[in-house]
Amino acid sequence: MALEDAKTQVDQAFTRTDPRGLSYENAFGGAPSFLRRRYTKDLAGYDLAVTGVPFDQAVTNRTGTRLGPRAIREASTLQPYDPPYGWGFDPLGEFAIADYGDLAFDYAKVAEFPETLTAHIRSILDQGAASVVLGGDHYISFPILKAYAEKFGPLSLVHFDAHSDTWQDDDMSRIDHGTMFYKAIKLGLIDPATSVQVGIRTVNDSAWGMNIIDAPEVHEVGPKATAAKIREIVGDRPCYLTFDIDCLDPAFAPGTGTPVWGGLSSAQAAAILRGIAGIDLKGGDVVEVSPPFDTTGATAIAGAHVAMEIIALWCWTRRKA
Repeated sequence: MALEDAKTQVDQAFTRTDPRGLSYENAFGGAPSFLRRRYTKDLAGYDLAVTGVPFDQAVTNRTGTRLGPRAIREASTLQPYDPPYGWGFDPLGEFAIADYGDLAFDYAKVAEFPETLTAHIRSILDQGAASVVLGGDHYISFPILKAYAEKFGPLSLVHFDAHSDTWQDDDMSRIDHGTMFYKAIKLGLIDPATSVQVGIRTVNDSAWGMNIIDAPEVHEVGPKATAAKIREIVGDRPCYLTFDIDCLDPAFAPGTGTPVWGGLSSAQAAAILRGIAGIDLKGGDVVEVSPPFDTTGATAIAGAHVAMEIIALWCWTRRKA
């Protein structure tokens, strides 16, 4: 294929027949699936499914992350013309990737949401695919981890964020985006000793055994040393990666509910993600993109690139196996 195919390609989200390959559909037109992948609920023959979770009940400050999946998909239309720069391989050409669409849930029955999401992810895993999730506020990682732990046992968590999200909360029924990783530790979904939080720059009295690489350390030692430390902590254990977009400094991602200055640049984040290639990644998510607070679209663009990096990390391990 070449750019001349834009003359005939349109709505690849519905019309593409090959689950692999790049797409040259005009970026400004057509149905905006993630990376122009085909929308499908039938994952037979697919390796990985991208799905959206438009949920923002538990935000601290600015709402709008329910619009994140839509904005990330739109931003991603700039990416499927070429393989991601610097990886040296083509994930879209080598692996069958689907857009599984969004989670359906009753917004008026919030208490039912967690199990609805766990079942949604379970349905992807049961079909033999991995998931990359577009959020949504950060609470969504907790129900997702439940489905992953059912299949793989306790996971190592690689967590990029400005906040630790491990504030103590022993009420497991509370839906709170600041306490879900404390709950994940308490329920044995993640192993804190082999988990790491990157970019942290807010105070929490206890890390509950989690390893912390805070933002000042990243700035001091640089991306290469940060990536090496992450790989050392995680080792060869199965892991899950979650990336809160407010890990980035507001200068690079202003469209989030809880912006905190002093964060990572997009260049630092990209280098760290590339630097941890080889970890046994089972799945991941990018969360907290809130388009109403960024009219430039820069935050959604960052989210789309993070999602592509998560996909590339997952593919890297499988192509080396």
